[in-house]
Amino acid sequence: MTTIFSFHKEPRLTLVGAGPGDPELITLKAINTLKAADIVLYDALVSEEILAYIPVGTPALSVGKRAGEHSYTQDEINELIVEFAYLYGHVVRLKGGDPFVFGRGAEEIEFAARHGVTTSVVPGISSAIAVPAAMNIPVTSRGVSESFWVVTGTTMAGAISDDVALAARSTATVVILMGLNKLEEIMTIFSANGKEQTPVAVVQNGTLKDQRSVTGTVSTIVERARQEKIGAPAIIVVGEVVRFSAFVETLASRMQGQVSAFQ
Repeated sequence: MTTIFSFHKEPRLTLVGAGPGDPELITLKAINTLKAADIVLYDALVSEEILAYIPVGTPALSVGKRAGEHSYTQDEINELIVEFAYLYGHVVRLKGGDPFVFGRGAEEIEFAARHGVTTSVVPGISSAIAVPAAMNIPVTSRGVSESFWVVTGTTMAGAISDDVALAARSTATVVILMGLNKLEEIMTIFSANGKEQTPVAVVQNGTLKDQRSVTGTVSTIVERARQEKIGAPAIIVVGEVVRFSAFVETLASRMQGQVSAFQ
């Protein structure tokens, strides 16, 4: 790595969570931090509406990180952060969701700190909670689910995380990120733990205008997701709480029918 040293500004890094996708779900602190950036490195899933908060004239570079399509490796991103911190001053690393929920934020903070760059974090709303909520699915509910797991569907080695099997043995809600390509294998693990009839939701582009979803059970969701052509990015929610989504939709439909009858 070639580092260009410039001491007119303090080299520093701020990791900023952009939220789950809906541009209105980014925090005020995140917006203010973008406005104070000297340069922004952003992920591919960050929307144009959010990028519009970056002041005109502030350099902004896409560093990729979309599933299966990485324009830069993680090591290269780490090096860019340090190089640009010494060249520009304040580097804002803009990430989808929350920087510390499968966002490799800890790796970037550690690398920057080891190279003398001051670091801080602006948390973001994680899709692990926000996307189920957008579907009227509570990750916890009294008498139904007392806890929830958030698990990555794919490890660095490309395999299914062993934690999926551990989660499948529990009674908790299980939210799986980056697991769509392994949906069938993941559902096989839940089936092996007696969860064939457990409700499942798969949500693509959660919180965005083009959000799409499909629900079913562990035994049916793979075929239903295939029929509906659900694609990435998507999250998987497994648990009894998924029933709330259908309940709310049914109740709303009934209420609408009653209102129409009186009009």
